Amino acid sequence: MNQSFYTAAVGAWQQQERLNVHGNNIANVNNYGFKAKKPSFAALMYDFIAGAQADELPRGTGTYMVGADTDFGSTGFADTGLDLDYAIEGHGFFALWDPASGEYSYTRDGSFTKAEFYVEGAVDPDTGEPTQEAKWYLSDGDGRFVMGRDGRLIELTEENEKSELPIGIFDFVNTNGMLHVGRNRFVPIEKNGQLQMGQGKLVKGYLERSNTDLAHEMVKVIESQRSFSYALKMIQTSDEIETTVNGLR
Repeated sequence: MNQSFYTAAVGAWQQQERLNVHGNNIANVNNYGFKAKKPSFAALMYDFIAGAQADELPRGTGTYMVGADTDFGSTGFADTGLDLDYAIEGHGFFALWDPASGEYSYTRDGSFTKAEFYVEGAVDPDTGEPTQEAKWYLSDGDGRFVMGRDGRLIELTEENEKSELPIGIFDFVNTNGMLHVGRNRFVPIEKNGQLQMGQGKLVKGYLERSNTDLAHEMVKVIESQRSFSYALKMIQTSDEIETTVNGLR
């Protein structure tokens, strides 16, 4: 088969992947704390990356989307006036702990609420027997709890809800490549380094806006669609040439 056919096939497939990234950015333009992704490409010929189907396409065929880096830049805050809404001015993340899996994840989305959590080791004052005591803690609303500056859960009472809570702000030496695990949450990988205290400032009653630039994303969608259509036209032309050659035999 003509090499141009393979090049066009990989190109069409990768433009579809690129379109998916920009489409997801647009879909989250009004999602508080969302961080847009920016796809990056590399020439397969120079980077020795296998083609779309490693067992079928040769190496060095067209270009490949090697990744979609997250842009952690901020575009400002929205004033909600809610006591449990928080934003971070500067660098850093809120830390979330999932009691079901023990997983720690990190987010810039500070739209928090309160949820019950049963504390082990409590004693019934009447009987003196061990019991489970339910208390209210700061939560993300999806079963995960927000970590405080001291690394503990943040208990909520009628008194402290109105004041600024001791929410921890954490950061990493390098945030590039953090894994997006959904719901505006990220988990670190080895190259991100050790967890450390963040230098950002806590802002109560505000939420961070999505950093999606709608005009930029629409331009990129049009580019992807045009590139996709050109790649399909190239496949069609390559097929017509091959048909003509076979007809001459």
